[in-house]
Amino acid sequence: MTPATPAEQALDEALALVSRAPEGAGAGVGHRAAPWPRARDTAARAGGAAGARARTRQVPLAEGLGEVLAEPLDALTDLPSFDTSAMDGWAVAGPGPWSVRAGEGVLAGSDGPAPLADGEAVRIATGARIPADTTAVVRSEHCRESGSQLFADRPVLTGQDIRPRGQECRSGDLLLPAGSLVTPAVLGLAAAAGYDGLTTRPRPRVEILVLGDELLTEGLPKDGLIRDALSPMLGPWLTRLGAEVIGTRRLGDDPAGAEALFQAVTTSAADVVVTTGGTASGPVDHVHPVLLRAGAELLVDGVAVRPGHPMLLARIGQPGEGRHLVGLPGNPLAAVSGLLTLAEPLLRALAGRRPRHRYTAAVQGDVPGHPHDTRLVPVLLSGEQAQPLRYNGPAMLRGVAAADALAVVPPHGARSGQELEILDLPWASGGCFT
Repeated sequence: MTPATPAEQALDEALALVSRAPEGAGAGVGHRAAPWPRARDTAARAGGAAGARARTRQVPLAEGLGEVLAEPLDALTDLPSFDTSAMDGWAVAGPGPWSVRAGEGVLAGSDGPAPLADGEAVRIATGARIPADTTAVVRSEHCRESGSQLFADRPVLTGQDIRPRGQECRSGDLLLPAGSLVTPAVLGLAAAAGYDGLTTRPRPRVEILVLGDELLTEGLPKDGLIRDALSPMLGPWLTRLGAEVIGTRRLGDDPAGAEALFQAVTTSAADVVVTTGGTASGPVDHVHPVLLRAGAELLVDGVAVRPGHPMLLARIGQPGEGRHLVGLPGNPLAAVSGLLTLAEPLLRALAGRRPRHRYTAAVQGDVPGHPHDTRLVPVLLSGEQAQPLRYNGPAMLRGVAAADALAVVPPHGARSGQELEILDLPWASGGCFT
């Protein structure tokens, strides 16, 4: 790990000394915070319950990329649907040498080549239909012509370099189960199997609401105002997580902003509303009062994780209906923590995607911990090791911008060499195709 500066060491020491608010303080924020693993499980279950009634649609192949199969992909035909040549060369019948058939040979796409007589050879292209009574295909580089005769330079085995009908699948075979992500390879497979379109579960729709009066959209920070770092980041990030972002709006901290937030929460066309800031208990933090007014059910109200502990997850409407709200803290790295903790498992479940594969890596160097809470620390991955990065404070993006992943540091920290769970960042792990 890169040596920390004295200021960073002081920050880590202060972090390690911070404990949760005592029970009853701050409206009980401390003791109601969910453990980090339970918060992620809650988000996944919420998405799964809503996804049980998810809509489906028929789309042309070109529009299915990044969505999830709502039905199994069954083979509509044998693949290949006829015996084909696996190589450029010669189709031969019987033992050699062979008499060369006159003409240009058998090309891919040609229909019904004439059968071969015993001792005959005909030139053939890769992908072309095999003539009846063919024994094998001899590659061009493994034979030679002499006059009207063809000679093989090595032994010829029956069936060599022939792709027999049904080698990949038979009609009716299951190619992919429902719930499979539609990748470019899946599109190719579906086309090869005869599909013109797919039945998919579309991406969950997300609307982003950035809260705060202190945010600038251009220029340098000045006069107590800061640049809005979340609007440029959240849309692309959520898209990589598999969402369809239908809009990003900025709302103020005044009563008009609170009313606009209420209207968005109760009338949005999105499956998920993502807010930033306003999740704590400050004088202009409107998210909790708005959710109470909307009759929302708080599924997660604070998470025992640093950064990002004020994050929340709420459901508006009955289970399996309505929409969800993910409340992210306003600090940028804390918002990233909320994305990985609540938004990602919720969106994956809503889309019908499988949970992300879990894995660990050995951390390089000791990592300070919190006495009670999980920490999420940006890391660079090298081989099977994770190198923690500096600049990992709640308001900092410098560390995560250079990172491949976040390491899950348990309470009290981790020693050098300890295996930690790794959360890939969507651009490092491939994410969702767009």
